[in-house]
Amino acid sequence: MDRELARYGERRLREDGCATCGDVAVPVRVIAVSGREATVEDRAGVRISVAIDFVPDAKAGEILLVHMGVAIGRALEVAL
Repeated sequence: MDRELARYGERRLREDGCATCGDVAVPVRVIAVSGREATVEDRAGVRISVAIDFVPDAKAGEILLVHMGVAIGRALEVAL
């Protein structure tokens, strides 16, 4: 488990969701970037490919927030 991602809460790509769309903004770590997509991993180790149109300068190692298969922004700090 990624201890830094754990600081952002318990949300996971395959287990949590909202009543409207079945997804939430999940914190993930960028594993690799290729063009307009990135391979990301959640705190449980689940990896998926996501669109990075909203964060085109994403880099490996960063923590992003993903909703519906799209990275919608960076997780800049942990709320206490």
